[in-house]
Amino acid sequence: MKKDVVDIFSSALKAVDPFSAVRQESGRILRLYREGTFTRLFVIAAGKAAFPMMRATVQELGDHITSGIVLTKYGHAQSGIFPESITIVEAGHPVPDENGLAGTRRIISLLDSADDRTLVLCLLSGGASSLLVAPLEGIALNEKQNITRLLLAAGADIGEINTVRKHLSRIKGGRFAERAYPAQTVSLIISDVIGDRLDVIASGPTAPDPSMFADARAVLKKYGLETKTPQSILNIVRAGMQGSISETPKPGHELFMRVQNQIIAGNRMATDAAGKRASELGYEVVSLGNEIQGRTADIGRLFSENASKEYTRIKSTQSRICLIGGGETTVHVTGTGKGGRNTEMALIVAQEIAGISGVTFLSAGTDGTDGPTDAAGAIVDGDTINRGKNAGLDSTAYLRNNDSYTFFKQIDALFVTGPTGTNVMDLYLLLICNSPR
Repeated sequence: MKKDVVDIFSSALKAVDPFSAVRQESGRILRLYREGTFTRLFVIAAGKAAFPMMRATVQELGDHITSGIVLTKYGHAQSGIFPESITIVEAGHPVPDENGLAGTRRIISLLDSADDRTLVLCLLSGGASSLLVAPLEGIALNEKQNITRLLLAAGADIGEINTVRKHLSRIKGGRFAERAYPAQTVSLIISDVIGDRLDVIASGPTAPDPSMFADARAVLKKYGLETKTPQSILNIVRAGMQGSISETPKPGHELFMRVQNQIIAGNRMATDAAGKRASELGYEVVSLGNEIQGRTADIGRLFSENASKEYTRIKSTQSRICLIGGGETTVHVTGTGKGGRNTEMALIVAQEIAGISGVTFLSAGTDGTDGPTDAAGAIVDGDTINRGKNAGLDSTAYLRNNDSYTFFKQIDALFVTGPTGTNVMDLYLLLICNSPR
């Protein structure tokens, strides 16, 4: 069944290919440019899928592009592909770094030169929240890095993390569009968040921001981070709450009359394609939805319960079942090991299904990376824990230390794809059958 689960995952990725998604929109963008009174076309791509999104744009609109910038994660771009008018910057993710700061400065400079005869095409994908780093005056990069690490380690979800990010930034939370105004801005967006919320994806650089400075403070308070947060950041949040610093642009602001935001790919497209392929392979498909969120440990046990229920249902038959879900869970890091939410989820499920034949589970990031690792996730079955024991590994100890990656690496159970060029959250595939191939 391992072959099947990899096949199904691959089909899901093809459905959310950023190159194809952008190409499908290129005709509309070209008509908009030609029919308007535009004299310049700026293209700015940020996120893990930035490179293939820009590559599609250059292929379709290359002669019309005045200037462009690609800001993406290390290892997600190729040199020598684009004309000199396109600048490529690779930077840190999930913790921002100096390269991200320099790349964002270039973007801000380009936006500040835009006028009402400029069309700004913004290509956004997951990861842009970390890559687009432009702290408000008074906040140093290392302080921004610190608060990012604190929020990640505390188990804050992406919406909460981005609420804080937006209120510490000169480009997030609608401020990208604010800087580009009065230019016309069109954003083509690959969603990596629950519910495809425009204000959350990439911290909503071209979308109205309904959150307030008070909401950012509430997140810090919720996770007990106020005493750990750099003083400069606390000062900014308090000043914003008091009205000394202007809020992010809100819904109804006139500048958004000059902005079009369109989601061109998301998790539902991936799970739909996964379901279609699973059906072709002879599986009965059970959808668990695209809004799976919460603590990784809780969701892992939920998957295990579903596996047990479905296994019992088909016990006396030759049925094959594929449970498919999408979303993004959170891990509260207390250990010092290496891993991400997908390998941790897989190890939890492996413990729950230990000894059961005919069950295979894959938890993987569609971007090809799971936290600070080179794996997308892991594939487990009823024999995984036993293989670990035979290698002298205590799975519970590895879980306690948040060291799931190391556990799986030692028994060759990691799922390694390399950078996929897309990012639509995580995909969960659970195959159950009494006649495994």
